[in-house]
Amino acid sequence: MIAPINKRALLARMVGQRTINPFMRRCSSWSGLLVLNYHRVGDPNGTLFDWELWSASEESFDAQMSYLAQNYDIVGPDDLEEIRRGQRGRHVMITFDDGYRDNYELAFPILKQHHTTATFFLTTGYLDHPSLAWWDEIAWMVRTSDRTGIDQAPCLSSEMTFDEPGRCRAIHQLLSIYKQLPHDETEQFLDSLADAAGTGRAPANLARDQWMTWEMAREMHCEGMSLGGHTVSHPVLARHEPARQEQEISQCKQRIEDQIGASISVFAYPVGSRTAFDRQTQSLLSKHGFEAAFSFYGGYNAWDDWSPYDLRRVPIEQATTLAEFRALLSTPQVFAR
Repeated sequence: MIAPINKRALLARMVGQRTINPFMRRCSSWSGLLVLNYHRVGDPNGTLFDWELWSASEESFDAQMSYLAQNYDIVGPDDLEEIRRGQRGRHVMITFDDGYRDNYELAFPILKQHHTTATFFLTTGYLDHPSLAWWDEIAWMVRTSDRTGIDQAPCLSSEMTFDEPGRCRAIHQLLSIYKQLPHDETEQFLDSLADAAGTGRAPANLARDQWMTWEMAREMHCEGMSLGGHTVSHPVLARHEPARQEQEISQCKQRIEDQIGASISVFAYPVGSRTAFDRQTQSLLSKHGFEAAFSFYGGYNAWDDWSPYDLRRVPIEQATTLAEFRALLSTPQVFAR
């Protein structure tokens, strides 16, 4: 049986070919800022956590950074105002969310090797008190359960059967439910899921070596990387009252600045969907000295569609080939979705 043709992937391969791509770049009409978002670098094989957090293998990340360094203007937070005023050129910003240790151990050396810079948005509570993030704990509960499904899944109207072998569909569905919950129901949801899966809550020692340390963050900052805020505990901010939002924003900023001895001016919204933040969130960011904030629902930032507290980012994923990566850079108006 012949597999169906993925027309989007085929077009990306054509655009990304070395012999075609220079022509496509000359013909491309895009101008502005394209922000790439990563979470983790490395190999997720064998992990019980959320596989989708791994954005690229070491080899793929190295190839992507090599291509970027040779072909594009890579910028950081300190460049945003200048390029916005100039309103010309095609600029690329590299970002990482959360503060996983592989960012320091694997991504950081590759970035230095290619003389590129990136911005790392830190969830300060994970550095201060290492614990499993809610998305990794949900994945852990589903993957370690000895059951074939959940009879009475929390917030589900019918039984959930675990898809094998990776149970990825079930994990994705449960993560989607969690993201929509009011903030005061999230812990109850995790407790109920732990009971339904028969696993209990994840042991605290599973978080050992998951997150970078403050010493690592300081080293990265001293060697040309930028740091930004990503809250204290990674809540979906729009699900919280203004007082809690302000606490998450202000305490995160203060903690990072105290640790690195410098101010920070950029922030990334946890989850980053259109409904993960609101006008109150943006107002609070401005109040506390953040000059730009980044969402996470795709797209690039053209000069005539520039919103400093909603700078769009496009995810890089494990399945992204180098040809598709080149196509994204060449024609983001097509591929940055």
